[in-house]
Amino acid sequence: MMISQRYFPAATDTRLVAFTTPENYAGKLSRLIELMGWEPLWCPTITVERTPRTITAVLTYLQLPQPFLHRFSAIAFTSRTGITAFSEALDGVCNTLPLDPDGEFFTISALGKDSELLDRFFIERVCGNKVKIRVIVPAVATPSALVKELGLGQGRKVLCPVPIVTGLKEPPVLPSFLAELEKSRVGSRERASGDGEGIGWRSGRVIFTGMAEVVGFLKSLGEMGLNWEMVRRMCPRMLTAAHGPVTAAGGESLGVGIEVVSARFHSFGGVVDALESKLKQPYSQSQSS
Repeated sequence: MMISQRYFPAATDTRLVAFTTPENYAGKLSRLIELMGWEPLWCPTITVERTPRTITAVLTYLQLPQPFLHRFSAIAFTSRTGITAFSEALDGVCNTLPLDPDGEFFTISALGKDSELLDRFFIERVCGNKVKIRVIVPAVATPSALVKELGLGQGRKVLCPVPIVTGLKEPPVLPSFLAELEKSRVGSRERASGDGEGIGWRSGRVIFTGMAEVVGFLKSLGEMGLNWEMVRRMCPRMLTAAHGPVTAAGGESLGVGIEVVSARFHSFGGVVDALESKLKQPYSQSQSS
């Protein structure tokens, strides 16, 4: 998506709500915006996708003659795309399962609504003994909460299927997550990686659902000879909303002011409700709060 013109509608002039989430989440957020009576405008600033290289990287841990997965005590998923890629790789495993049914517990963890993909079908393709598998979903959907939920590592190994970032400077969220795992005395953590690509954006009221989206947004502005300060001058009443405090802090660290932060960030309903509450405030109160 590209900036097609140097015009940004004032927030009070339209019910248009732009959102920068990647395609795999776009339909869900778009429907929530429509339910509020607003007009959704999907403006992805990054692309997160699975590639043949992604599946090959994951298969390394799953295939015979000796699947590497047995060397680990846990898998930590930080995105829906990571779970989907892992699931597709499992489809390519023939004749045997990656984990032996005997031995110690094996932990599989995910954040928020992403955990819905860790269903019985997923588990049964990992290990024939479902009692051996523990699924952990932290109450707070952040990477830091995931580390705390996993507990002390005691030298155990954790596999982290996370993306390779191309075309953008990698936001600090994933490196910080991996560093926190090390501090919890995880013996080692490996990054089974796929691909990502940065693209552009346009428009007025904006919802960011991840820090990488903010990075892609700023890159697109720069390619058009614009920056965040110029956009704010052109549209002083534009509201920016963030899906949770991690995204908000990331945006602020990059110089993008965030006026609305969802306190319920296990699902997109939280940020949509927070934006609605903000829009109900008088303009002067909204600016000062």
